[in-house]
Amino acid sequence: MNERWPPVSVVMPVRDEAQHLRRAVSAVLAQDYPGTLEVVIAVAPSADPTEDVARALAADPRVRVVDNPAASTSAGLNAAIAASTGEVVARVDGHAELPSGYLRRAVTVLRETGADNVGGVQEAVGRTPFERAVAAAMTSRFGTGDARFHYGGEAGPADTVYLGVFRRQALERVGGFEQSLVRNQDYELNWRIRQSGGTVWFDPTLRTRYQPRSSLGALARQYGEYGRWKRAMLRRHPQSLRWRQLAPPFALLGLLAGLFVAFTVSPWGYVVPAVYLAAVLVASLLGSRRAGFPGGLLLPVVFATMHLAWGAGFLLAVRGAPLPEPDPL
Repeated sequence: MNERWPPVSVVMPVRDEAQHLRRAVSAVLAQDYPGTLEVVIAVAPSADPTEDVARALAADPRVRVVDNPAASTSAGLNAAIAASTGEVVARVDGHAELPSGYLRRAVTVLRETGADNVGGVQEAVGRTPFERAVAAAMTSRFGTGDARFHYGGEAGPADTVYLGVFRRQALERVGGFEQSLVRNQDYELNWRIRQSGGTVWFDPTLRTRYQPRSSLGALARQYGEYGRWKRAMLRRHPQSLRWRQLAPPFALLGLLAGLFVAFTVSPWGYVVPAVYLAAVLVASLLGSRRAGFPGGLLLPVVFATMHLAWGAGFLLAVRGAPLPEPDPL
């Protein structure tokens, strides 16, 4: 990448995003970026007017729309990347709103570090008490493990980052996103980039607002999918396994084993559920300030749902078993 500001292509896979898409695209087009920008929106079949909104936005010559009939995030990303032209490719979701200096900062970090992909923090921000509880859980190490993109930390090489601003040549080198993965495609792509000798760089100053799921059922489905597709990804790259990915299934197995022992052998079996419950309550107390009131009161059930749904999804992802339809992109 030379010293001029390279053209940037922002790729957006969208489905059922009519409510948020206009704000997301407007935030991209308003970026404080000295080079040229284009936005390529890959539209999946939607139950709302997402395609109409996207076509209207394409009245701006900087915006282009492509179809994503496969309806998966990976397929949409690859279709948008293929239709784009920039030397730098930035992934943005249809409900994300980039701060004005995001792309300038990301390209600067690409230059300074020589990285192939740069990303930052998924800044979960809720509107309702339940969403605020989920946001607090997502920014807790107890809730999501040691992945820095959830809560911040020191800048430097990372396993994966939120969204991502890529050198096009890196995407071409590894063949783009793996379309067989409905979830966990970001981690898998970043794994291949690192295995090919590239660097994935975390920069905590890059922060993108994320709105959590708004109901317990939607949260359970989301984390169940994360667990199932993590298992699918690990079948492909078993050496990529990290300790945090085993914590939820082991927690679920421990709880089930403890309850079985308690009901059939000895009341000592209640020790494991009691220890987990105590950990949930302590983590909820620590996170209650961020969640506010009454969101803090919901934290125990939010933590348990995230852990147990992820663990169940991971354990139930038997090879060859049908996988659930994904939530909207």
